[in-house]
Amino acid sequence: MSVLTRNELIEAINNGRIQIDPFSEDMLGPGSVDLSLSDEFRIFKKLRKAVVIDDSMELEKITRLVYRNSFTLLPGETILGITREKIRLAPSLCGWIQGRSRFARVGLLVHMTASFIQPGINNRQVLEISNMAPFPLILRPDTRICQVIFQSTIGEAIYHGRYKSQEKL
Repeated sequence: MSVLTRNELIEAINNGRIQIDPFSEDMLGPGSVDLSLSDEFRIFKKLRKAVVIDDSMELEKITRLVYRNSFTLLPGETILGITREKIRLAPSLCGWIQGRSRFARVGLLVHMTASFIQPGINNRQVLEISNMAPFPLILRPDTRICQVIFQSTIGEAIYHGRYKSQEKL
């Protein structure tokens, strides 16, 4: 699998193999595309009983959805966010969400373990945002909070899982 660099990203966008909505060319880096944070956040409820981790788990029952023009993330706290941009990939492409180094340097994590973007996906990307800093961090919508690195796959596939067309958090 090969990482797409700027010229290949532009070509893939122009021929529709990568669709990003909304998109502007200034989102492109030498080997990635920046994505911005929306105003939707899922905050974990303070539960007294344990949550069973299995395929029937319903995230909506253990979180609450809020819309904010800023969110103060306390040290050690984790929330979910979602990108403003919707990504659609051809069956021959996949991607990886990565944090941006300028924010990682102050302790902001944008994904914990779910960074892979499946081939053929057509959705907005959910971010598992954590504050590892010893001080609060203020998140603001429209901040280019993460980047996606795109790769060509060997063969083609289309994701048909639970979140295949996720539009809302």
